[in-house]
Amino acid sequence: MSDALPPAPGAPTEAVYRDPTAPVDARVRDLLGRMTLREKAGQLNQRMYGWDAYRRTPDGGFELTDALYAETDRFEGLGALYGLQRADAWSGVEHGSGPGAEDGAALAELVQRHVVRRSRLGIPALLVEEVPHGLMALDGTVLPVNLAVGAGWDPDLYQRAAAHAAAELRARGGHVALVSALDIARDPRWGRTEECFGEDPYLAARLTEALVRGMQGSWDALGDDVFAADKAPVVLKHFAGQGATVGGRNSAESELGWRELHEIHLPAARAGVRAGAAAVMAAYNEVDGMPCSGNRALLTGLLREEWGFGGLVMADGLAVDRLARITGDKVSAGALALNSGVDLSLWDEGFTHLEGAVERGLVSEAVLDAAVARVLRLKFRLGLFERQDGTAARPPAGGAELSRDVARAAVTLLRNDGVLPIGGHVSRIAVLGPQAATTAHQSGDYTAPQRPGTSSSVLDALRRLAPPGLDIRHAPGCTLTGTDLSGIPAAIAAAAASDLAVLVLGGSSARTPDTEFDANGAALKAVSEMTCGEGADLAELRLGAAQYALLDAVLATGTPTAVVLVQGRPHVVPDTASALLTAWYPGPWGGDAIAEVLLGLAEPTGRLPVSVPRSAAQLPVYYNHKDTEYGGYTDQSAEPAYSFGHGLSYTDFHWTEPAFAGRSLSVDVTNTGQRFGRCVVQVYLRRLITPTWPRTLELCAFEGVGLAPGERRTVTLPLEGVTGTVEIRVAASAAQALAVKGHSFTAPDETPL
Repeated sequence: MSDALPPAPGAPTEAVYRDPTAPVDARVRDLLGRMTLREKAGQLNQRMYGWDAYRRTPDGGFELTDALYAETDRFEGLGALYGLQRADAWSGVEHGSGPGAEDGAALAELVQRHVVRRSRLGIPALLVEEVPHGLMALDGTVLPVNLAVGAGWDPDLYQRAAAHAAAELRARGGHVALVSALDIARDPRWGRTEECFGEDPYLAARLTEALVRGMQGSWDALGDDVFAADKAPVVLKHFAGQGATVGGRNSAESELGWRELHEIHLPAARAGVRAGAAAVMAAYNEVDGMPCSGNRALLTGLLREEWGFGGLVMADGLAVDRLARITGDKVSAGALALNSGVDLSLWDEGFTHLEGAVERGLVSEAVLDAAVARVLRLKFRLGLFERQDGTAARPPAGGAELSRDVARAAVTLLRNDGVLPIGGHVSRIAVLGPQAATTAHQSGDYTAPQRPGTSSSVLDALRRLAPPGLDIRHAPGCTLTGTDLSGIPAAIAAAAASDLAVLVLGGSSARTPDTEFDANGAALKAVSEMTCGEGADLAELRLGAAQYALLDAVLATGTPTAVVLVQGRPHVVPDTASALLTAWYPGPWGGDAIAEVLLGLAEPTGRLPVSVPRSAAQLPVYYNHKDTEYGGYTDQSAEPAYSFGHGLSYTDFHWTEPAFAGRSLSVDVTNTGQRFGRCVVQVYLRRLITPTWPRTLELCAFEGVGLAPGERRTVTLPLEGVTGTVEIRVAASAAQALAVKGHSFTAPDETPL
C-alpha cells in the first residue's frame, strides 16, 4: 500500500476535508466551499474514453497522453474517467496494448496521481468501469450473462459472483461498477435482452438485491461508512423502462403508463435502492414523452423525494446531449438534465457548459452544489483522499470455477424424450453445429478479448469428460448466419453413423473489428455472425437459415438428436428434437457446464426466466399479462412454446399441498427419483379484488432446494408485500400455476416491498 496521494502544490493540508477523522458531511461542505464554479462543473463531467488516456511505451510500461492532459487542464482536475481498463473491439484495446491483471492497478495510480497533482485542491477522480457480466477488462473473470443468472433462480450464488467481480475491479484500481440489472425483458427481439434477468419484476428485484449486497456489502447510500477495500459502489442500469421499447428496437420510444411502469419496470430499481445502491443510470428511453435523463418527475420526484435515494444519478452515454432536441441547444440540455436530477454525465458536451448555464441563470448554483456534493461524498466514502493502492493487489482466486457454477445453474432442460443424460447404451455421438467447437460465441456483449486456453467449448468438454470408449465425432455443418449449406453432408454422415447427435445451435453477440460502432459503443451495423447485443435487434426470432436446414437434415437421419441452444435471447426452434437444452451465453467455461449436463455429471437445474415464443408474430408472450379475454389466433396458439419458470430435471419431485400460517406458506418437497436434483418452488398470486385490472399471475416468492434421492424437506416461504384479496398458487412454472388449485385469503394492507 502506497502513501496517500500528495496534494497539488498550494492545496491546503490542514483543511477539514483533508482530515480522515472528520465526518463525511463536514468534509464535503468544507471542500465544496473552497471550489470555484469551474471546478464544480468539472466534478460532474466524464468526457473521456479511458483508453484514450494512456499508451504503451516501448519498454512495456504506460505513459499518459496529451488528451488526458488537455482534459484535466479544462477543469483543473477530473470528475470521473470511464473505461480506463476497458478492452473490446470498440475501444481497440487488446492483449499487448491494454492493462492486464498485473499492471492495471499501476496504470490507475499513474492516472490518479496526475489528476490529483493537476487539481488545485487535490481532488481525485472516480475510475468507472463496465461490469456487465464480470469486469470488462483484460484477464477479468467473464460470467454468464444476466439472462443466465435469471435462469439460475439463485440469488445467493449470484451474490457471491457479484462480490468476486467487485473485488477484481478494486484490485485493478477501479472504483465504480456499471452493471445492468433494471431492464425487464418484455420483447425478445431487443438485442439487449441478454442483459435482463428476465421478464418478471419480482425475480429481477431479488437478483438486483443480491447484486448490490454482493458488490457493495452492507454499505448504506445515506450513511457515513466507507467502502471495504474489496467492495465497489454499483451504478444500476437502466432507470427506467428501457426494456419496453416499441418493436424491440434499441433506444426507441416506450409506450408506458405510470401504472405499468410501477408494476413491471420499477420493482427491481426499488429493491436496489432499498439494498443501498450507490447510484443509478438514467436510461435512454422516454417515459410519456420525456427522456429519462431529463425527467424530473422520475429522477427527483420519484427516486429522490418519494424513495429517499441519496446516491448518484449518472446519465447514459451522450444521453444529455440528446435533450437538445427538446431544449434547442446543448447548454440548455445540460441545464435540463442537472435540474431534473442527473449528477454525472457520460461523454456529453452539455455538462461542460454548466459554468455558463449557472451564469446565464439556466440552473442555480445550489442545484449544482447538490450534485457536486453527491460526487464528492462518494469519493470520500471510497477513501480516495487518503490512501491509494499502487501495488497491484492480487485479484481474488476462484473466478473460473465461480463462472462455471453460474453456468451450471443456468442450463435449462426444456424437453427430453429419455435420450438424456447420455448413458451406457450410447457408444458413438456426433457433436454438430456452429456453436459446438467455438467459445467466441459463448459470452455476451461487452466481453474483453480472452487469452488462449482460458475457455472450453462443448466439443472440448465432451471429449475431456466423456467416459472411456465413447467415440465422439464432429462436423460444424454450417455457420451461425448465412445460407451456405456445403457443410451439411458431412454432418449428415456423422449423425447417421452415431447413436446420438448433439446439435449445438444459437446466436452470437461477439463484436469484431469490422463492426461499425455508434459514438456510444452500440453496434450501428452488425457484421460477421453478430445477431444479439446492443444495436443488434431482430424483426424475427429465427436462427440463421442454414441452421434450420442443418437441423432438418440431422433429424431426417433418424438418429436421436439433442439440440443445445447457446443464445442471448429466446429463438424460435421447432419442437421436433428428442431433447432441447438452452444455455443463455454461459461464458468462457459454458462448454463444461453444458457437457456435464449432457453426460449426467450435473443436474439440469435451470428454469426459464423468460417465456419462449412460438414465433415473433405472437409477441408479446410474457406470462404476467393482464387478466383479460386472452384468446388465441386463428392460425396459431397465443400461448408460448415454453412458459416462464419451466425446466425439467433428470429426477422427479413430489410436493404436498401448501400449508399457510400468517404471512408465510410451507410445502413439503420429496425427491422421488434416483438422482440428486434441485427443484425451484415457485409461488404465484392471482389478485381477486383490485382497484385496477389485475394480471393473470404474479410471482411473489421462490426458493430452490437440492435433494438427494428419497430426501424430503419442508420449504417455508414468506409472503412479504402481498396485500388485498388474493389467491396463492404453488407450482413449478407459471403455466402449471394456472392449472393448480390455489389458496384464497385477504392480506392486510401494507406498503408492498
